[in-house]
Amino acid sequence: ATTEIYTRSLVGSVRCVQETALGKKMVLMNVLSNCLKAIVNAERAGKRQVLLRPVNKIVIKFLRIMQKKKYVGEFEIVDDRRGKKIVLDLLGRLNKCGVYSPRFDIKIKEMDGMMDYVLPSRQIGFIVLTTTYGIMDHEEALKKKTGGKILGFFYQITKAPLTN
Repeated sequence: ATTEIYTRSLVGSVRCVQETALGKKMVLMNVLSNCLKAIVNAERAGKRQVLLRPVNKIVIKFLRIMQKKKYVGEFEIVDDRRGKKIVLDLLGRLNKCGVYSPRFDIKIKEMDGMMDYVLPSRQIGFIVLTTTYGIMDHEEALKKKTGGKILGFFYQITKAPLTN
């Protein structure tokens, strides 16, 4: 049994401190990473829905990009007056998603090299960036001719049907 306490630091970032039954405190530093790990674990377990908590604006925008690319289904934001929760419908299309930490700067010229490094193929998956125009995938960033900091990635590897 754990309880959660939310504190605000001097910089303004919200930390989630979880108190365990033994009284020790664990600090949750990367909310996006925990949410994406929960999604991947639920996909691998064959679940149809997953509960994500706590949630911030970056997680919501990341999920909207994944939803726009049809990797996840609809999601509902539940405001519990603490850290918010999201109930996310899974489509079974996601093989891997993750966070890049620290958030490296990517210039337009370096985008192809980063796609080769992060994604299994250029045609498979997306890199999510935070730019001066907002959070977007790498294709939209190339269209707007802007670089930014890498947030994370997601992709699906389709299995070829067996032929006899």
